[in-house]
Amino acid sequence: MTPPLSYAEIEAASVRLRHQVNQTPVMTSRTVNDRTGCQVFFKCENFQRSGSFKFRGAFNALASLSEQERQRGVLTYSSGNHAQGVALAGKLLNIPTTIVMPHDAPAVKLAATRGYGAEVIPYDRSETTREALVKKIAQERDATIIPPYDYLPVIAGQGTTAKELFETVGELDLLLVCCGGGGLLSGCAIAANTLSPQCRVVGVEPENADDATRSFHSKTLQTVHNPDTIADGARTPSLGNYTFPLVLHYVHDMVTVSDDALLQTMVFLWERLKLIVEPTGALAATALLEGKVNPTPHSRVGVIISGGNVDLRRVLGVLVRSEE
Repeated sequence: MTPPLSYAEIEAASVRLRHQVNQTPVMTSRTVNDRTGCQVFFKCENFQRSGSFKFRGAFNALASLSEQERQRGVLTYSSGNHAQGVALAGKLLNIPTTIVMPHDAPAVKLAATRGYGAEVIPYDRSETTREALVKKIAQERDATIIPPYDYLPVIAGQGTTAKELFETVGELDLLLVCCGGGGLLSGCAIAANTLSPQCRVVGVEPENADDATRSFHSKTLQTVHNPDTIADGARTPSLGNYTFPLVLHYVHDMVTVSDDALLQTMVFLWERLKLIVEPTGALAATALLEGKVNPTPHSRVGVIISGGNVDLRRVLGVLVRSEE
C-alpha cells in the first residue's frame, strides 16, 4: 500500500513555515552522553512558538486553506498544545479559531489559548466525546475542522521537526519520538526514512495510554478511553486513519514508560539541562534514560522534546505527593 503522505509534502510544509516557526535549538549534555554511552541530541521543541511542536502542523494546515475556508473560520479539539498552535496560527493568519477543550485541561494551556484570541468551548470528558461535540459545532457554524493529529497537512508540518534535526546534526542511528495520536511520530519517521535511511525510529507512550504500542505490535488498531496519565498530551483514544498506517510503515518499534519515570526525567532535565519540559514532552527522553531502548554504544541518538507547556503547580503537587 502506498503511504498517504510522502517526504515531498514535508518539504512543501518547510517552505510554507519558513519565517514563521522557530528553528529550535539542538542541545547536548556530557552527563547524558556518559550515562547512556551514546552521543545524544535533544531537539528542543519546548522553545517553539506556542511552546510545542504543534505550532508547525497547525500553521501549515491553516496556511493551506482556501480563502473561503479561512473566512468561515476553523474549529478543533485539544487538551492544550494543538489548541495553542491553532489559536496562534489563526491570529497570525487572521483566521477565526474555536477550540473545544476539556474543562480539566492544564490551566496554563487554557489561559494561553484564550490569550492568542481563540474562542474556547469547555466540555466534560465524562459526559461527551470531543469529536461528537466538534462535529455538532462544525455543522452549526460551517467551520473547517483541523484535527490535532490525523490530518495530512498537520502531519507534514510536524515532520519538519525531524527535518530540521537531521539538517543540523546529520544522520542518526536512532530517533526517539513522543507519541500521542501519532502525528509527530509519523511525520518524523517519514523525514528519517528520507534523510537518514539507516536510522531506527522508536515511538514512546505512557504505560497507561499504550494504545499505539498495542496497535503497533498487534497490527490491529487498539483504543484506550480517557487514560489516567500525567502526560495529558498523550491521552488520545487511538492512532488515526492516516497515522496508524504511517506508523506501521515507517516506525521500527514502540515502547512505553511509567508516569513515575516521566516525573524523574522531567526533574533531571530541569536540574541538569535547565530545560523546562512538560510530561508528554519528556516521553522520548525517559525511554532513553530509563533503558527502555538499548542503542549500540557510541550511537548517535536523536531525542524529540515535544513541548514545554507544563502546569507547574499541578506537576509540583504531584512531585510533593510522590515524596510523601
